[in-house]
Amino acid sequence: MPSSNRRASLIRLSLAIMLSSGAGFAAYAQDAKPAETPPPAAAQPAPKPAPDTVLAKVNGQSITEADLDLAIEDLDQQFARLPEEQKRAAALSAVIEIKLMAAEAAAKGIDKDADMQRRLAFLQQRALHAAVIDKEVQAKITDDEIRARYDKEIAAQPAENEVHARHILVKTKEEAEAIIKDLDAGKKFEDIAKEKSTDPGSGANGGDLGYFSAGQMVPEFEKAAFALAPGTYTKTPVQTQFGFHVIKVEDKRAKQPPAFDEVKDQVRSLVLRDKYLALIKSLREAAKIQIDDPALKKSVEGMEAPKP
Repeated sequence: MPSSNRRASLIRLSLAIMLSSGAGFAAYAQDAKPAETPPPAAAQPAPKPAPDTVLAKVNGQSITEADLDLAIEDLDQQFARLPEEQKRAAALSAVIEIKLMAAEAAAKGIDKDADMQRRLAFLQQRALHAAVIDKEVQAKITDDEIRARYDKEIAAQPAENEVHARHILVKTKEEAEAIIKDLDAGKKFEDIAKEKSTDPGSGANGGDLGYFSAGQMVPEFEKAAFALAPGTYTKTPVQTQFGFHVIKVEDKRAKQPPAFDEVKDQVRSLVLRDKYLALIKSLREAAKIQIDDPALKKSVEGMEAPKP
């Protein structure tokens, strides 16, 4: 934790207040234009200053690199499209405005207002809540834990069968039967689909639906498709809520689970969620929590009840 943590925490609180009140520095970020001429390809970014490096002062109060990092983190949506240097300039301008307005608020006694005191206390608690997640939950997740979760819940799953199919959708059974006769006579499936299919999504592509697995299509369609051998088509129309289909299967395959590196971040999120829930459960059980409003108590208890 950098030595400027106390000042950084104050900046975080001020940023949240400014965001909640529609602060004027957002206009700076909106009006700022990305640099028109990119730097030369060979140019290397300047080394990042140390966290306690003083970048500016406002009436004697220092603004450090750590303060700037907090501003950029909290205001990321406003600054996301800006090049790095413009982002830093916009963030510094925001912190300067915050310090000036915070000093003005203190001079007018706004910081002593009861509503403001409650807001500041809540924002501090929210920041501490996030810090516990960062330091006591997220930072302690190991690659071995993530890998074990992947092996148990993803890699261990059996391969999923998939079908690559085409279809021709028409309104009546008679139309579908006529199409089957054309296919029997040697006409190409793709050509008929482009000409007669009423499915706007696949008709222009020769009826191609790509690969799909169980549960992705309506039951009648899915049953017929999975029953076909590759290279064959349905000999009778398949009726669904959309109309009458003639289905051709191009290929079948067993889809393997995704590789670890492809889903590592998603698995980490699952581990983080479960660790957070375990921590909050233990804290709730050890705490004395009293909700006086009966209706609100019932609603909260309903939300917290374990799902069957």
